[in-house]
Amino acid sequence: MVEQAPAAASHRSRTRLVVQGLLSLVLVVAIFYYLRKKFDPAQAWAAITAMTGLELSILGLLAVWNLCTYAFVWMMVTPGLGFRRAMVMTQATTAVANTVPGGSAIGIGMTYSMLGSWGYSRSRSTTAVLVSGVWNSFIKLAMPVLALALVALQGGRTGGRVVAALLGIAGLVAAIVVFALLLRSEEAARRFGLLAGRIATRLRRILRRGPVAGWELATVKFRARTVDLVEHRWVGITVTSLVSHLSLYVVLLVALRDVGVSEAEVGWVEVLAVFAFARLATAIPLTPGGAGFVEGVLFTGLVGAGGDPAQVAAAVVVYRALTWALPILVGIGCYGWWRRRTWTATPQDTASGPGGTGPSPGEAAVTTNPHPRVRR
Repeated sequence: MVEQAPAAASHRSRTRLVVQGLLSLVLVVAIFYYLRKKFDPAQAWAAITAMTGLELSILGLLAVWNLCTYAFVWMMVTPGLGFRRAMVMTQATTAVANTVPGGSAIGIGMTYSMLGSWGYSRSRSTTAVLVSGVWNSFIKLAMPVLALALVALQGGRTGGRVVAALLGIAGLVAAIVVFALLLRSEEAARRFGLLAGRIATRLRRILRRGPVAGWELATVKFRARTVDLVEHRWVGITVTSLVSHLSLYVVLLVALRDVGVSEAEVGWVEVLAVFAFARLATAIPLTPGGAGFVEGVLFTGLVGAGGDPAQVAAAVVVYRALTWALPILVGIGCYGWWRRRTWTATPQDTASGPGGTGPSPGEAAVTTNPHPRVRR
């Protein structure tokens, strides 16, 4: 009976993954079927093939730069992590997130595995994962507010946009307040951990699982390390996170201009607003990498702003090919390369100091199997 339990759990996990995959596929097909009726594919393809070699080259360089910006963020939140390893990790995890239902969670597991193979302790990896995630969420909430403010300054202020901006500001302020309260003191972090633990225990009880324990200890440790990291690197983390998001926006803007959508039709501020709300669409991972939803938001928003449907569709296809499909291909290669290497921790990986990743007193950095199995 004991041996059958893991097998049953594994079977349920595979079944759930298959069901999620089928539901995601149905959603993507339905969205693209709806969008297909809004433009002429022949005209969209003609707009793509009309791009010059120079335009394609510039887009290719921007796409490569965009891939590199993912690594810059992780180099900031994981002191001692070099560019090569950061690229390998970010591209491999992005490939999973863009292709597998629930890929974001699997990608986090891969992050722990990769960082562990390079000598980073699990707690240090957790700090990096959470800080990068928090900053990413802050920027996703802030960008629509900024974009709507710019639209209003250009004379595009409407009641709906004002309400959306106010809601965005409220969400951003709430997120910052929660984060600030968590970091304010050890007691606040402990209380937050206890509250989160109670909520998690109640949710697990519904699923007929046991209670959680020790969350208050984890939040206190997280607070101490996060304060140290943020104190010394908050500027770098903020700048690299902004650069990463804005690089995506630039790829979209250049793609629009290259296929013929002029500034007079859809201004750069309107493109920024649509892009910002499309980024928010990825916050709820209903499909891998937001497939279908991102295209739908971009197409609907840009056409509504005045873009020609066929040209907008062409730009969205080019944009998603460079920012969704390309990372998958690069990520597969990076993951294969990581699996074939025998990684060992270097002095740089375990360096201590302000914001460093080295072990705290009494804590040794975790060294793991160089090829650990990703926990799904």
